[in-house]
Amino acid sequence: MPGTLAPPADARPTRIEVLAYGPEAIREARVETPEQARAQVGQHPVVWIRVVGLGDVELLRRVGRAFGIHDLALEDVVHVHQRPKLEEFDHHDFIVVRVPAAAGSPETRQVSLFLGDGFLLSFEEEEVAAFRPVRERIERDRGRLRARGADYLAYALLDAAIDAFFPVLEQQGERVEELEDWLTAAPTGERVGEIHEVRRELLGLRRVLWPAREMVGSLTRGQSPRISDETALHLRDCYDHTVQLLDVLETYREVATGLLDLYLSAVSYRLNEIMKVLTIIATIFIPLGFIAGVYGMNFDPSVSPFNMPELRWRFGYPFALGLMLAVAGAFVIWFRRLGWLGAGPKPAASGRAGSEAPERSGPDRTAGLGDG
Repeated sequence: MPGTLAPPADARPTRIEVLAYGPEAIREARVETPEQARAQVGQHPVVWIRVVGLGDVELLRRVGRAFGIHDLALEDVVHVHQRPKLEEFDHHDFIVVRVPAAAGSPETRQVSLFLGDGFLLSFEEEEVAAFRPVRERIERDRGRLRARGADYLAYALLDAAIDAFFPVLEQQGERVEELEDWLTAAPTGERVGEIHEVRRELLGLRRVLWPAREMVGSLTRGQSPRISDETALHLRDCYDHTVQLLDVLETYREVATGLLDLYLSAVSYRLNEIMKVLTIIATIFIPLGFIAGVYGMNFDPSVSPFNMPELRWRFGYPFALGLMLAVAGAFVIWFRRLGWLGAGPKPAASGRAGSEAPERSGPDRTAGLGDG
């Protein structure tokens, strides 16, 4: 039914942490009930409530009631396969973003953000490593976070989540280049499955980054009253990072798509080379087999002078071997002239010797460049 909370089977236990701060002070605590966290809102300029772990359904329901979260939005929080999106409610904005599960890993985790007046409520499947620098900036009073509102905190978290995909794409790019070098060197069928794996991972990243671009773009348009104009300006930079990620991702996807074609072309080329060698060998031995078959027939030269007089000739055997060598050598020379063996024939020189035009010098080389 709509609004049903069914967390994943491997969901971690739920805990609630509160980070309240302002330009002059900061307070960090771990609370037992959502009501205690809700009571901090209004006492400090910005209150960041972190709900880490989605295993306790009843506690999540209490968090939803304390902050006025709609049941359908809370359902999206627990069902952690949502695409990045933005939904606006009367008293808060609901933002879904995905972050890499580990540094350089294409696997992602869902983070749900509820931006309200003076507070930011975040739901994390497990503690997100990409958010640690943001927390350190708040604790050490570095940057502008302590002097800005909750919307700037939401921007900082979104920016950290999106920037965490740059190492992921860098690692994917290294894998693509490694596979490309392997394919051009000595392609075998051992790593074809890895090509499909890279393509699948890049497709999964595209399904994350494409809606993330639309979500950040909606925030930059300033439709929400909780996003200030200055924060919207910073969100444009976040939007540019998303576009840059998509550009790099599309490039890697095109290269990865061409890797399989490159592998098939390399395998086909090798097969053609093998077939060419076998064909040359077979072509040389066909006339040799014919000659050996002719002289291997059982004829009696005493019956008729036309019945292989070479059989009684003193040099008949050397003659047959010499004929075979001559035929084989003729075929080798012919194949070399055709370019099937070695470098092949040299192209004929075009034009007369010494007819090359001399290099222009002086004003003639740049004549007309300044016209118009």
